[in-house]
Amino acid sequence: MPLVRPTRLAPGARVAVVAPSGPVPEERLQAGLDVLRGWDLEPVVAAHVLDRHAEFDYLAGGDPDRAADLQRAWCDPSVDAVLCARGGYGAQRIVDLLDWDAMRAAGPKVFVGFSDITALHEAFAVRLGLATLHGPMAAGVDFVKNARAQEHLRATLLAPETVRVIASGGTALVPGRARGVTLGGCLSLLAAELGTPHARPSARGGLLCLEDVGEETYRLDRYLTQLLRGGRLDGVHGVLLGSWEKCEDPGRLRALLADRLGGLGVPVVEEFGFGHCEGALTIPFGVSAELDADTGTLTLDEPALS
Repeated sequence: MPLVRPTRLAPGARVAVVAPSGPVPEERLQAGLDVLRGWDLEPVVAAHVLDRHAEFDYLAGGDPDRAADLQRAWCDPSVDAVLCARGGYGAQRIVDLLDWDAMRAAGPKVFVGFSDITALHEAFAVRLGLATLHGPMAAGVDFVKNARAQEHLRATLLAPETVRVIASGGTALVPGRARGVTLGGCLSLLAAELGTPHARPSARGGLLCLEDVGEETYRLDRYLTQLLRGGRLDGVHGVLLGSWEKCEDPGRLRALLADRLGGLGVPVVEEFGFGHCEGALTIPFGVSAELDADTGTLTLDEPALS
C-alpha cells in the first residue's frame, strides 16, 4: 500500500541536518548549507553532526548522540524536514535506539538521504508508515557540485507536481510496464537488513529500486541471491536499477543483473540515474507509480509530497 506523504516545503521552511552514519567533512557541509539557503530554506545543524567517534573513526560520533540528534530533529515541531548529511556506515547501529512511538506521535515530515540511509528508509516505512525521499545529502559531493542533482531535489521538495514523471534515459533490461509502490535503496544494505524487525519482509506489490557502489560482481551476486533466497523479491512488480559506481566490469555486471533478475518475469530498467552517480535523481519511496522500462520513465500517481 502507498505510505503517508509528508507536506511539501515552502520558502522559509526549517530543515534539520543530521549525521546518522559516517563523519562529515565540514567544508562540504558548509557548501551544502549554502545551497539550502539559496533555496530560501533555513538549515539547522544538529549538535553532533561534525563529531567523530573516538575509536571507530568511520562513525560521526557515538551511537547515542547520532540517534538523539535524529530523534530531537524529528520531534521538534518547528522542523519541517530532516536531511541527512552523508552516508558511509552507522545507520543500522542507531535504529534500535530511536523512540519510534515518540517519532510517530510527532507526525509526518520530509526525510531525505540514500546509501547507508537505506536502513532508515526501511524503518521509516515499517515503523512510521511514511513515504521518504531517496536523494542527495547535504554534505554529499553530488549535492554541492552538480546542478542536475540539486535541481531535481529542489523541485521535489518545493514543487513536487513538476516532477511527476521521472525520465531517466534508462534502457530496458527486461521490457514492459508495471505498476506498484516504490521502495528499495542500496543493495548491500537491503541484504543486511533482511530478517530485522525494521525491514519489510518482501517487495510484494512494489517497484524495487536497487543501486550500490564499489562492489565486486561476486559480492553483488551474493546480495541478490540472498534477497532471492530470503523471499524479499517475492511478488515484486518491477525493478529499477540505478548506478553501480566503481563496481566491477560493467558488461559482467549487466550479465549478472540479467541472470539474477531476469527470471522474475517483471519489467527491469537499467541506468535509471539514482544513487552514487553524478547528477543523481531523487526517487520517492512509498508512492504509487507506473514504470515503463521501454521509455525509461517512472510516472508517479501523485506528487511525491502532498
